[in-house]
Amino acid sequence: MDFDTDIVIVGGGLNGPALGLALAQIGLRVTIIDRLKSDVRKDAGFDGRSYALALTSTRLLQGIGVWNDVAENAQPMLEIKVTDGRAGEGPSPFFMHFDHTEIEEGPMGHMVEDRHLRRALINATQAADNITLLNGEDVIAQTVDASGVTLTLASGKTLRAKLLVGADGRGSGTAMRADIKRIGWGYGQTALVCAISHEKPHGGVAHQFFMPPGPLAILPLTENRSSIVWSETTENAARINALTDDAYLDVLRPRFGDFLGEISLAGARYTYPLSLSLAHSMIADRVALVGDAAHGVHPIAGQGLNAGMRDVAALAEVIADALRRGQDVGSATVLDQYQIWRRFDNTALALATDSFNRLFSNDSSLLRIARDMGMAAINALPGTRRGFIREAAGLTGDLPRLMRGKPL
Repeated sequence: MDFDTDIVIVGGGLNGPALGLALAQIGLRVTIIDRLKSDVRKDAGFDGRSYALALTSTRLLQGIGVWNDVAENAQPMLEIKVTDGRAGEGPSPFFMHFDHTEIEEGPMGHMVEDRHLRRALINATQAADNITLLNGEDVIAQTVDASGVTLTLASGKTLRAKLLVGADGRGSGTAMRADIKRIGWGYGQTALVCAISHEKPHGGVAHQFFMPPGPLAILPLTENRSSIVWSETTENAARINALTDDAYLDVLRPRFGDFLGEISLAGARYTYPLSLSLAHSMIADRVALVGDAAHGVHPIAGQGLNAGMRDVAALAEVIADALRRGQDVGSATVLDQYQIWRRFDNTALALATDSFNRLFSNDSSLLRIARDMGMAAINALPGTRRGFIREAAGLTGDLPRLMRGKPL
């Protein structure tokens, strides 16, 4: 049977190109289909969007040849401080403090702006000989048979491959066409996202301040800037987002505090509704899902992209090992290995973020006492604290080779 390509990846955001680069390294022909044109993704200026990349995610980017193009614009996260309180009242005296010096591997992770990471991935995929990019294209149909999958594009073009990977987000058309159902619920919360400039240096410290309506994350960027992910009830968020920039900052200041001096906006403002979304399965016949196409979680721990990168590393490893054994890379046997590896971890992450959000996003006096005492206990126990630091760095669990700094 003739194939136009070995593997088709639908979705040109972050996970799709990362997977494509990993698979191209082992000699597979990869086609990446994205409905957006490359210049739209590549040429965006600073807009404040950024990601907290765990140490293991940066290892993956090193392994696929992208990190060197990102590193000079990445801000190491040296400490994480977790506090609880109310807007305008300051944080509780009970807290958790994680310092990267308590582990041997280095910084727990890096903050990277979307524009730098996205551009580096696009440049690398464009330079790869065995990656074909189909930008400005949309898949309208997919059919599977015993030996492969055939895609029909909106342009009328058809593609035949051994495996189809959906990296096309929570509303994944790939999953829907494969009849993979989803379960999930909304939180009645909306995230307000922006970047700010501040007078004082942040010192590479990331802050998570839990308040009754939802958490406020203050994440360090380069050049005395920080990324803000600020969760509010949906009603409050709509009201706040409708304000002028000055009035918006007036609402943020009592929540933010004055520890970094005067603050100002440094880019556009965004909102997005918060929900949990899990696909019933990460695989179907000759189909695999990665990233948000398989699992969308609350941003409370900043682990959404890191979970997607683990999917990428695991799927790439399973395919690489199958290729060496002479197996069909799109077979049920190979895809089952991927699902077994990643399904439990992704479900556990979804449930953990859901539970943390419910525990902290309320004003119950009893729960406040319980969680404050819990944070104080964790902070007082070096072994437990070190475990949390390793978790934040992505160093726990069954790590794929790329996330251990080893080649595929």
